[in-house]
Amino acid sequence: MTRIAPARVLALNPCDTVDGQYVLYWMQQSQRVATNHALEYAVDLANDLNRPLIVGFGLMDDYPEANLRHHVFLLEGLQETKQALEERGIAFVLRPGPPPQVALDLAQRACAVVCDRGYLRHQRAWRREVATSAKCRVVQVESDVIVPVEAASQKSEYAARTLRPRIQRLLAEHLVELEPATLKHPAQGLKLPVSLDLHNPESLARSLKLDMSVEPVTRFFRGGTGAAEKLFHTFLADRLKTYGKHRNQPQTNDVSHMSKYLHFGQISPTWLALEARKHTDAAGDDVATFIEELLVRRELSMNFTHFRDDYDRYDGLPGWARQTLAAHRQDPRTNLYSPAQLEAAETHDPYWNAAMKEMRHTGYMHNYMRMYWGKKILEWSPTPEEAFATALAINNKYFLDGRDANSFANIAWVFGQHDRPWGERPIFGKVRYMNARGLERKCDIQAYVAKVERLSGGLVKAW
Repeated sequence: MTRIAPARVLALNPCDTVDGQYVLYWMQQSQRVATNHALEYAVDLANDLNRPLIVGFGLMDDYPEANLRHHVFLLEGLQETKQALEERGIAFVLRPGPPPQVALDLAQRACAVVCDRGYLRHQRAWRREVATSAKCRVVQVESDVIVPVEAASQKSEYAARTLRPRIQRLLAEHLVELEPATLKHPAQGLKLPVSLDLHNPESLARSLKLDMSVEPVTRFFRGGTGAAEKLFHTFLADRLKTYGKHRNQPQTNDVSHMSKYLHFGQISPTWLALEARKHTDAAGDDVATFIEELLVRRELSMNFTHFRDDYDRYDGLPGWARQTLAAHRQDPRTNLYSPAQLEAAETHDPYWNAAMKEMRHTGYMHNYMRMYWGKKILEWSPTPEEAFATALAINNKYFLDGRDANSFANIAWVFGQHDRPWGERPIFGKVRYMNARGLERKCDIQAYVAKVERLSGGLVKAW
């Protein structure tokens, strides 16, 4: 068991291993086979106990804010994961119902349960429920960050600059390749509950009780580790060398597009960083910039949601930000738009409308435009509290990577989280401001608008 760093592993209950037919890996966050520390820990444990390994996943209709778009992408990934597991002799069971209940049902015949880690409130509550109710050992293994959250810091960090040195000190210990192990006892012959059919992911998604108003975006992005790896290798070969120069240029496509795959756990951040490092000689500065975003910026989000239960509430913003926004609460707003008008991209601002269309049609928006998009919602809402709620709701509805720790941190950043006070101005107070003139000065915003028109009009099938 020594190949998994101890900092990744946490026993969630004091139970000793008891008799059981198999080891259960309750897969919920790390929805992949490749570079999955929780899976490899479970393989090692099953080998030590001379038991087969099964993987269980709970598919629920009413996952918070989930819709058809999200579920099709998720199920496309699970279709591939199921096949990859079975090729290693590991059974996969996809069951309908609340994830903790599915896990507990499968745990009744298990001698041990291994689970991966989630960083949001309900994900933590699910794991506590399983650990409290299971009659066997429950072990959590962290695999969706490079440096485990508590190893990096024991508190909510103020900004990237305060987390960065903590992560860098531990990087060599945790940024290491993870080789798959051979399972000694394949799961053939085990009598397991009937699994949901993954032959047609969209058909299965449409059979669930979901918000069907947000259509899938398979024309642009297909779920799964294979799709992620293909897209990333294209990025490394064709676009990494201009990543640092163009990452704030929304008219270009010099980005990795990995955020949605990271959100669903379909790709490992460890694998991404190691693959990027192979290009250091040819594009050293760009590799460093990419890893900074993947490592420090992303893991600051996990730190934020893990140590702050109010990560999705306006009251959780820094005191200085709430104070300065309150001081400008009565400032005149030249333009006010309802959430429905915003979703329909019906504002006076063609740049903002293009960003909203990109989100609505593709499930993605260039990160530089995400900042502008959020800042304008603050400017165009009656109160900062309404702006916060509207931005978060639209973000989580349309983005494939919505409802992620990154989503909550990014929306909070619009309102001052992980930032500092700036020069005071109407409506924003001392919260950072962005305007259309800044876009015109810093990038070719007209080319971005034209790009989105091609995408949303169906003139381009994919990036």
